[in-house]
Amino acid sequence: ELSSLLLADFDPAVTRIVAQPFQLTAVVNGRLRRHIPDYLWESGSGLTIIDVVRAQRLAENPKIQILCDWTREVLEALGWEYRVLSEQPPILLGNVRFLAGYRREQYVDQKSLDRIRCAIDSLGGLRLDTAERRVAGAGPPLRMRNALMHLLWKQEIVVDLDKPLRPSSVLEVR
Repeated sequence: ELSSLLLADFDPAVTRIVAQPFQLTAVVNGRLRRHIPDYLWESGSGLTIIDVVRAQRLAENPKIQILCDWTREVLEALGWEYRVLSEQPPILLGNVRFLAGYRREQYVDQKSLDRIRCAIDSLGGLRLDTAERRVAGAGPPLRMRNALMHLLWKQEIVVDLDKPLRPSSVLEVR
């Protein structure tokens, strides 16, 4: 659940996250059923209800599949999207975990952010280590690196996060 939450926090389309948002109660096959979904995500396209279930558990336990099926039916009848998420890709998750350390803008030097944003177009196509050296000349190197990593978290600058994040990762500007 925590890895799904972290990736939702990283997703710029997700504007609000609520954990265990409500309890569903429904009669399914003559039995009263109750379920509390894991998350509610809100985005510009509406509400998405999320359940996080390990893929192996979902495949091996028919009761879990029944739970997901009736939950989907009820929520889609309300016009909401329903997703069942399982394990996240380990490389993507590791990269996002690393970048999450730079997510809080209040701890990033604003002047460093402003300097990088003024020259952001010149960073496209550069390797991460080259970009770090280039921005280091505009201010204190550690502050500039933190600002650069924050812009990766904010996805103003992007790299292929499905591959390990390395000094040789190539930047793209959005």
